[in-house]
Amino acid sequence: MKVNKIMTVKLLLSLAIVLGLTTSCSKSSSSKNSSRATGWKINDKKGGFQYASNFKKQATGPGLVMVEGGTFTMGKVQDDVMHDWNNTPNQQHVQSFYMDETEVTNLMYMEYLDWLKRVFPPDQENYKNIYEGASPDTLVWRNRLGYNETMTNNYLRHPAYANYPVVGVNWIQAVEFSKWRTDRVNENTLESAGYLKKDAKVLNSTAESTFSTETYLNAPSKTFGGDEKIVLKGPRNSKAKPSKTKASKDQPATENAQKNVYAQRTSGIILPEYRLPTEAEWEYAAAADVGQREYNIYKGQKKYPWSGSYTRSGKRQVRGDQLANFKQGKGDYGGIAGWSDDGADITNVVKSYPPNDFGLYDMAGNVAEWVADVYRPIVDDEASDFNYYRGNIYTKNKIGEDGKVELVTGETQKFDTLANGRVMARDFPGQIAQVPVDEKETYLRQNFDKSDERNYRDGDKQSTRYFDFSSEGDGGKVKAGQEMYDSPQHNVTTDSLGSMVRKYDKSNKRTTLVNDNVRVYKGGSWRDRAYWLDPAQRRYFPQDMATDYIGFRCAMSRVGPKADKKKRPRN
Repeated sequence: MKVNKIMTVKLLLSLAIVLGLTTSCSKSSSSKNSSRATGWKINDKKGGFQYASNFKKQATGPGLVMVEGGTFTMGKVQDDVMHDWNNTPNQQHVQSFYMDETEVTNLMYMEYLDWLKRVFPPDQENYKNIYEGASPDTLVWRNRLGYNETMTNNYLRHPAYANYPVVGVNWIQAVEFSKWRTDRVNENTLESAGYLKKDAKVLNSTAESTFSTETYLNAPSKTFGGDEKIVLKGPRNSKAKPSKTKASKDQPATENAQKNVYAQRTSGIILPEYRLPTEAEWEYAAAADVGQREYNIYKGQKKYPWSGSYTRSGKRQVRGDQLANFKQGKGDYGGIAGWSDDGADITNVVKSYPPNDFGLYDMAGNVAEWVADVYRPIVDDEASDFNYYRGNIYTKNKIGEDGKVELVTGETQKFDTLANGRVMARDFPGQIAQVPVDEKETYLRQNFDKSDERNYRDGDKQSTRYFDFSSEGDGGKVKAGQEMYDSPQHNVTTDSLGSMVRKYDKSNKRTTLVNDNVRVYKGGSWRDRAYWLDPAQRRYFPQDMATDYIGFRCAMSRVGPKADKKKRPRN
């Protein structure tokens, strides 16, 4: 009898354990689509909180290569013949990001110009300056004592130069190209996902009907000029359907409309913006010290983007081949004709030389490249050693009287006249108008205090030797002749007849060329000696001027984890 009771108890315990396991398994399986905060169901067809729970990782945008972030010594050069303290080595850390595999080519830039010409016809008065303002300056090839008219007439447009890096582009034009590229890539992504009408980007794009990423995110119904036939409510391939409620005696059956019908940031398919890389990002990517990493140290110091201290390859199969195109000596832009030269006298086809350890081409030679930073002689690593960047100008969306974002139109579009007289569009119709941040955003903040932070701790009034902490009521303005960087002040105005008047600053009392509108450019070009091929070397140039040896490539921030793969020793 006792034996039967014991067996019964054991049987009941076994059943309880099995039932408990079954219950816990069912709970764990259902918790995948349930909120850990509330227990509510996520992505319920009836409504409620919708989220991209199947998101895996950020897609790699067209032309980009993943650069895993890390720490490195920024500004460490092997040669500093000028001893000008322009490169004080400092430890920096950059987050993972994406960078263009090659420099932006003539073909890529011509696609941009073609789009502008189709959407904003230059023969219309409102848009006549858009195309011209974006066009590269082909006259940069001219030389007083040299015959370069062939490049002046052919380099940008002739198909023989299609895959050569674009030049004659100033810093502002490079930034505008990056913005345009962001919108075109996201426009194509949304069309592929079914959120936009197929081929609308080609057939329906006009000056009054364009796609802007930020406009779509903030006011999707206003995209493409508010044409609802183009901005579809939900993707074509979506499985989500309107839900129906059952009819009762007192209530007829109703249909609930699908929620979150437009793509949002939470959808995970809209990419971050294309932009110019920061100086820290560019130098980190060019140096590619990851190729000589041993556990948590770098073995040896690289002088160039490749290993070794020489500009020729040491590999047996290609020993002696030049690893970049650059000026090898006075009057020597490539070497003697034949095997041992670098294969180019000016720029060269991208990917003509081996990539560095990040898979990036032409991080030395070909053309030098614009980066995002405003130039200062010293990098302020005491203020920041994480994603260092000088040049922040914070803005916010302009809100209209109706409480909604205000879009730029053909009538409200603004143009800037640069110091050299070039007229460039500040924004395009269909984009959200921007205004500087004000006290609402800066009040009692510790991380930023004004809209324009370009001269923070270096160039503002507090940085000059004339600053008087006891003075009040001057609004923080600096008196003439007491500026930290007393650079020339060229000015362009318009007279009563609408003619442009250029006023050149002829003062011989200026002490520097540095101001808030000069930008850093990195890397040696076809015009430079090997000294400038060192990734840590840095130079500056006015942001509104262009040359025949400065181009650019785009970058994109990475969202999510630092790397995709799990790390292993020696990997």
